[in-house]
Amino acid sequence: MSGAIEAKLAELGITLPEAAAPAANYVPFVKSGNQLFISGQVPMSPEGLKFQGKLGDSMQTEEGAEAAKLCAINLIAQMKAATGDLDKVVRIVKLVGFVNSTLEFGEQPAVVNGASNFMVEVFGDKGRHARSAVSAASLPFGVAVEVEAIVEVADD
Repeated sequence: MSGAIEAKLAELGITLPEAAAPAANYVPFVKSGNQLFISGQVPMSPEGLKFQGKLGDSMQTEEGAEAAKLCAINLIAQMKAATGDLDKVVRIVKLVGFVNSTLEFGEQPAVVNGASNFMVEVFGDKGRHARSAVSAASLPFGVAVEVEAIVEVADD
């Protein structure tokens, strides 16, 4: 039986992917006390990487926001892998979004809103979080966006 958060995802038409395995020498998440630190997630879909490009050059803000939303879906998949139950999420504490963008591009916050808005849509007030949205000269695999998270979870 799924909980309230999984029911909300289903209502939104979202099927969580399997949590991605790390691509290098790190772990996908670390739980310390009631804090869950989730490694940066890229816009990986079941079909493979999506949204490769640079904001302000080959990609527009709206596409970047969709990439950030896909990163958020992958963050939620990691939350599920870490807790076994998304209803154990007490609060999305912080998101950090990295935007592969040109020097002239200044809409990083609008891009990372794709992840922020989705967290609030899924988790309600528990999804409201602190945030950073920063430019990056490049990102792994040429992706447009990478997002990491700090999440408060309930005791086991």
